Amino acid sequence: MMKRILYIVTILCCVAMSGKAEDKWAYLNARNEVRIGWGDQLFESLMWHNPTNIITTMPTNWSNTYHENYRHYQHLWAEYQWRAKSWFNIGAMADFSMVQWDDITRNGKGIETARSKNHNFYNIVIMPTIRFTYYHHPYVNLYSGLGIGMCINSGTETNGKGNKTDIGAAVNFTVFGISANYNRLFWTVDFGGMTALRDFNTIFMLSSRMINVSMGVRF
Repeated sequence: MMKRILYIVTILCCVAMSGKAEDKWAYLNARNEVRIGWGDQLFESLMWHNPTNIITTMPTNWSNTYHENYRHYQHLWAEYQWRAKSWFNIGAMADFSMVQWDDITRNGKGIETARSKNHNFYNIVIMPTIRFTYYHHPYVNLYSGLGIGMCINSGTETNGKGNKTDIGAAVNFTVFGISANYNRLFWTVDFGGMTALRDFNTIFMLSSRMINVSMGVRF
């Protein structure tokens, strides 16, 4: 996965640098942009983590299964946007995130007796997006944004109805974003949050992806 991301970033750099030198406002003439990014899984790391207590005071013929060795793979996402106005962009985004763990059975003394590896759940979010740029500068832009779409939640586990896959609504806010521009290349840092749920009893994400970084190209 990381090799593919680095390859895509390299291609974007080559595309941007292959053009001739442009004036300081030239990026406003490029109506299309593509960016790829990374976001945190703070919500997931707080909700799904190794147990703080493992029972060690029961008979050895007693057993319990614990979720342990959590791996949080963060958010990987890609977005395309088209500039309708100098201050207004519309587009679409796809986001992927995953959490993986092992089911470990321990006896009443806390000794491991069995291990089942690579249990997981993942979320795929697809949504249209809009962005409002309220400050333009040749090298820095400030903006806010919004996306509303759907989340596909799936993995190795089943829900209360016995289904492995759930579909819910998703919303992503960019409360504050900053873009650093170099000709048609740009780098961004966004602060906001992504929430996805089927209903108030089935929440896939709650203000996840609070911090995002990305790299992109305008053309």
